[in-house]
Amino acid sequence: MIIGPKKLLELVKKIQLVEDLAERELTNPEGAGFDLRLGEVYEISGEAFLGVEERQTPKIKLIKKHSSFAKASKDKQKAKKNKITIKPGEFYLISTIEKVNLPENITANFKPRTTTFRSGLFLRTGVGQPGYRGKLTFGLKNEGPVPVTLELGCGIVHVQFHWVDGGGSMYRGQWQGGRVTTKKRERQI
Repeated sequence: MIIGPKKLLELVKKIQLVEDLAERELTNPEGAGFDLRLGEVYEISGEAFLGVEERQTPKIKLIKKHSSFAKASKDKQKAKKNKITIKPGEFYLISTIEKVNLPENITANFKPRTTTFRSGLFLRTGVGQPGYRGKLTFGLKNEGPVPVTLELGCGIVHVQFHWVDGGGSMYRGQWQGGRVTTKKRERQI
């Protein structure tokens, strides 16, 4: 069952279900979840390996990071630095400003905001497992025919929370805390 906004806001206050929510989400959430904002953008390079017991993700380079100062600034040069243009065919990893703290009885599902795919952007998402804590990382690719400019801090993904009926197991993975990539080949937990 999807958890509605009234209960979600109670859980934000009681257990910090989501940290660093935008004021709009704290006062007037839309739908049955929260919109999360674009916080960081990473380029990937090198190669990756996904094995049965080991894995290694590509190298990453942080190319843009949300800055409250630049967003609030009237200085056009600083505001320009708070944007990124994604050309057709380009793929990036992105992470959210917000962090989640999922208890044992709640899971999170992520969907792109409709403006993203209306602009040609496709968001690659996963599932927030019970017990996961940290910022969220997604893949973002421009599969459309036009460049798309994003302002850091814009709403990029909608999260819905669901009760886990019958008990779940806590997330034990190595992505805990919002880590974006591996440093070397590592054994999966």
